[in-house]
Amino acid sequence: MADSLELRDGASEPGSDFELFAASLRASSGDLKTFIEVFADKLERALPGRAVVERHGVRRFSREKRVARIELSLGDSRYIAVAQSGALETRCAKAVRGVVLKSEVVPLDAWLQALGADLAAEAESSDHSRLALEQLLDS
Repeated sequence: MADSLELRDGASEPGSDFELFAASLRASSGDLKTFIEVFADKLERALPGRAVVERHGVRRFSREKRVARIELSLGDSRYIAVAQSGALETRCAKAVRGVVLKSEVVPLDAWLQALGADLAAEAESSDHSRLALEQLLDS
């Protein structure tokens, strides 16, 4: 974070902002319920259509729903988080023409770092993606 670049207008690089955001998420990851709900909400608002969030009822016939799965598509990369039995499994996957060829379980820190790198790279190439990343960081 100390090596983050400054843009001409004085704003910090989107990737470094995401690192700060990810660090705050990691700090709150001890409370899994809060972590996954906040993260899913932010992704849904910032990246509609690219972030797919599945929610399931807490109990049978319950109106209260909790996040069970998040899947985020960025180019050929898929970022998947599955919450079950008080644990969070994070996976990175590669897809070609919509077919997932390789998927591996990775630690949360590595998952957030890879996600941040892909979001930052995409933000550099697209104004729409840059605005979505800024919304994710500001909300």
